[in-house]
This record gives sequence, structure tokens and C-alpha cells, in this order.
Amino acid sequence: MTATVRRSWALDLDAPMLYELLRLRVDVFVVEQACAYGELDGRDLEPRARHYWLAGAGQPEPILGCVRLLKEPDGDYRIGRLCTARSVRGRGLGKRLMEAALAEVGDGACVLDAQEHLADFYRGFGFEATGPAYDWDGVAHLPMRRRGRAG
Repeated sequence: MTATVRRSWALDLDAPMLYELLRLRVDVFVVEQACAYGELDGRDLEPRARHYWLAGAGQPEPILGCVRLLKEPDGDYRIGRLCTARSVRGRGLGKRLMEAALAEVGDGACVLDAQEHLADFYRGFGFEATGPAYDWDGVAHLPMRRRGRAG
């Protein structure tokens, strides 16, 4: 599948692109997973937030998947909101998005909260569980961390 990974600082996103990213996330996390929760958590427009997405062919380019990378106050990175459109799952797009985000993380430490059934996917990128699973609005999640390799 031909899809191009794109990246933007939050404050450089135009309104239509931000809308498309948020729409995909709501489609996946709220509608498809039947989980009524506040998807808009106030962090999408933080100055150090970055958004990655995969754009397919066509006009306008359809958003096939996305992920958000945040920089936490303690210096760690936080990956979240990784999702792909239902119509393109199983084609390695989530892996491509993770690779793009982790390329930016480099040797830094990184945390995420994985849906529990996807923990092995994240383990494949060096993440380890840091605590027990917990319920987040009806979906079991697992806190995970990839240790920094610097210094």
C-alpha cells in the first residue's frame, strides 16, 4: 500500500488537517470501540506536540492512520492516540507510524498507555509494562515504558 508518513508540529497544522486527524481518532476510539469518553484531552495543540499521519492517494488525501507524540514535563516522550482506519488494518501502517515517532524519540525515554490486547505490538518496539492493567473508560490499558538509551 502506498501511503506517505507526514509529520507536523501541532501549531503548524491547519484546521482542516487537525479536523481530519481528530475525526479518525473519534471514529476509532469512540465510535468503533463504543467507548464514550473525552477524546479531546487538551494536549493536541501543546507547542511541543507532534502529529504523524499516513496519507493515502487521492484528492483530498485520505488519512489512513495517525499517532501523537508529546514531550512530558519530566523530559520523557509520550506516544498516544495511535490508530488506523478500519479499512486498512493489518497492512503494517501502525508499525510505520510507530517507527516514525520513535525515530524522533531517538535514545530518549518514552511512555505510553497501551490497550491491553495490543501490549505485544508495543513490546516489539522495546516497551515494557510498568504496572498492572487498569480500566480507562471501559477499555483495559497497560502502562508501558521504553527506557532511554542515552548516557
